[in-house]
Amino acid sequence: MAVKTYTWISLWFLLTAPIIAWDISYCFMRPRSMEGGDLHWFWEPYGLYQKIDYVYGVPSFEKGDGFPNAQSLLNIVETVMNLVYLYTAHITAWPPAPLVGFTAAALTLAKTILYWAQEYYCNFCAIGHNSLEDLLKYYVLSSSPWIIFPALIVVRLGKDLIADLNLAYQVSATRKSR
Repeated sequence: MAVKTYTWISLWFLLTAPIIAWDISYCFMRPRSMEGGDLHWFWEPYGLYQKIDYVYGVPSFEKGDGFPNAQSLLNIVETVMNLVYLYTAHITAWPPAPLVGFTAAALTLAKTILYWAQEYYCNFCAIGHNSLEDLLKYYVLSSSPWIIFPALIVVRLGKDLIADLNLAYQVSATRKSR
């Protein structure tokens, strides 16, 4: 049986891989990637973002906050899983590929919700200094896709996995009753 794939899921995993790699490299290369660093030219847009979200900025770096690099490490795991999904779903047609994609999307969703929850529970310690307009424009709008698309992927692939498990159960039950 062929692996069922969805163009929009595959495109999300494919198109986000270089974006995530860029983000990972920014975090791992701090302070050189930060404004004032010798490599900042490569991460120029982060000059603004490090002022919007202090997790990416100087305050977090100066206090030795490990969260940015910890979440970047998880980004590596998720991105590798996204690429494994693409390879196993489209190239090798490995039946468990949807489970890999489901798990990768669930990890991204959970990590992004954790990122937002951390802000809520620390009384908006890294973003509370922003105007509402800047917060919506540069924080909420830029990170919302990392909740919306993974959630939609979890739902879509989750439904497929449930259908496959139900079919396997029915086949098994039919064989046992013979």
